[in-house]
Amino acid sequence: MEKIIIDEAKIILPYLLKHKNVWANYDNEADILYLHFKKPNNADNTEMTDDDIIIRYQKDEIIGLSILNASKRMNG
Repeated sequence: MEKIIIDEAKIILPYLLKHKNVWANYDNEADILYLHFKKPNNADNTEMTDDDIIIRYQKDEIIGLSILNASKRMNG
């Protein structure tokens, strides 16, 4: 379980360092964790990864992530 968390943190780290702030919201019913690197967060494009993460872009810059099935990722 720890390796998964560390690997996912390594992916997110460059965006945290660049934007200095991150806002997070969790939708318990939909089981989606939303991470926003910029406010306001108005995406003009999105991309779905193979591991069910939606990457949100604004003018080709990553401004947020939507992590689907978030609670299942913590159960190893």
